[in-house]
Amino acid sequence: MRYTDQLREAAGDQWNRVINHKFTKDLAAGTIDHDCLKKYLIQDHRFLDSFVVLLASIIAKAKTLEDRIPGCQFLALITGKENTYFERSFEALGVSPEERALVPNAPCTTGFCELMRSVAATGSLSEMLAVIVVCEWSYLSWGELVLDSHVRKDFYCFEWVDLHSGDYFSSVVEYLRSLLDKEVDTMSDAEKEACQARFLEAVQLEEDFF
Repeated sequence: MRYTDQLREAAGDQWNRVINHKFTKDLAAGTIDHDCLKKYLIQDHRFLDSFVVLLASIIAKAKTLEDRIPGCQFLALITGKENTYFERSFEALGVSPEERALVPNAPCTTGFCELMRSVAATGSLSEMLAVIVVCEWSYLSWGELVLDSHVRKDFYCFEWVDLHSGDYFSSVVEYLRSLLDKEVDTMSDAEKEACQARFLEAVQLEEDFF
């Protein structure tokens, strides 16, 4: 069994709760309440800067150029197409920069940003990967579950599904999982314990966020 599969199994039913959520089903169906979606997007956009720091740190700590290139390509998508999606969605939903600035961070938003920046600053490569694998693998998992049934009406609904499903995003998740799977061969028991702790902490924050 792959190491990343072992980590997912350690999360137990909590992983299933994260990827089988009313929010993602309503989003895919295009029936989600707009106020709910606005709140979600405001909070989710707050992660972007910390996520960029984390991904850039993984790229820097990767062992080879071959291991860095897919991360660099994904970083370009995050800071390009995905960030633009947020800006277009805020405009379409009537969320001004002033309104966004007045909304405080949810506790889980603060917690996730702190986790990403903490592991980027002081964590091992395996700990960094544990956190980002949760972020991207859980999103791919729910994206795949709703892909066949999602409604292509409002772009701020269906494009969020598009960003988290399909061949390219699947390849990103496989790339990140493979990097973490390779790390386990050189990890001590203490390092494995720390890695699993980061993985489970990230799963808890994902559940709290939804």
